[in-house]
Amino acid sequence: MNVNGQRYRTIWTADTGQDVEIIDQTRFPHVFTTTTLKTVEDAAHAIRVMQVRGAPLIGATAAYGVALAMRADTSDDALMSAYSLLLATRPTAVNLRWALDRVRKALLTVDEKDRVAAAYKLASDVCDEDIAINMAIGLHGSEIIANIARTKKPGEKVNILTHCNAGWLATVDWGTATAPIYMSHDGGIPVHVWVDETRPRNQGAFLTAWELGHHGVPHTVIVDNAGGHLMQRGEVDMVIVGTDRTTASGDVCNKIGTYLKALAARDCGIPFYVALPSPTIDFTLTDGLNEIPIEERSGAEVSSLTGRTKSGSIETVDIVADGSNVANPAFDVTPARLVTGLITERGVVDASQQAIAKAFPDRISASA
Repeated sequence: MNVNGQRYRTIWTADTGQDVEIIDQTRFPHVFTTTTLKTVEDAAHAIRVMQVRGAPLIGATAAYGVALAMRADTSDDALMSAYSLLLATRPTAVNLRWALDRVRKALLTVDEKDRVAAAYKLASDVCDEDIAINMAIGLHGSEIIANIARTKKPGEKVNILTHCNAGWLATVDWGTATAPIYMSHDGGIPVHVWVDETRPRNQGAFLTAWELGHHGVPHTVIVDNAGGHLMQRGEVDMVIVGTDRTTASGDVCNKIGTYLKALAARDCGIPFYVALPSPTIDFTLTDGLNEIPIEERSGAEVSSLTGRTKSGSIETVDIVADGSNVANPAFDVTPARLVTGLITERGVVDASQQAIAKAFPDRISASA
């Protein structure tokens, strides 16, 4: 995607061919800057503190983290150490494990003297495949938007609500939930996006709004609790969200607050879609509510807020009364029964175990 007229991915190799560059997402929306990863520890830190975030980008960064580890030491011990270090960074997004399992399995079959080149090639392949998947999601999802524009909103804008950031900043490029929006906008369909702020880290207000603005997509930032009100008033035509892990039965784990949007959408008769790259399907799980680990992040993310003051400085302030306990579950689970459809690279799939298995038999066999 483009930033100030320059095309970017979210992760790429530097001119050296081996250092890894990322966009530092902890500095958004007021500062756009990149940072360099030189070691596997750098990659683990970037994932842990959310310099990179979003399930697909976490997986891509982990793959490059292994490559950075191999640059320092190509032994089996170093490979397994890198695998364990990176796997422990964040527990919920299944792409992390998927990418690490893929890279580890492949490298264990490669002679140590060839592992550096092989590791970088594997990481590059993960990135290229992510882009291809997201483009396919965009094409399938844009057909849904086009159908709404044609049959229900002729000559009018299609209002889409999204939660958190499932945009190109959460992937290598294009995004998942935003790919259909970008393609529809680029294709001349008038769209408008309601952007949930997505407390506590404000990925909607900080990231989704930033990237939609740079692409010229009309959008409006709303507080998280406004979505149901807008649905009741007929101001939302569809909901599209992303996912960090989806079970084989179609339960969807996404940023905290997604479940409430799905409930409101069901009550108001509004379609609720999940943009789903197949690497985020965990075929080992069938009960999302009880089997998906929910990351508990620091309460400081809730009790403080960072922003730009009138003087232009970036400051963090406390917003919760002293002495109050703070809980910060990062994700919730939306049961399959509330999901209208999964927009995948292989088309729109029902959120059911039978439909998912039919669409991705190769993924099932690979995870067995």
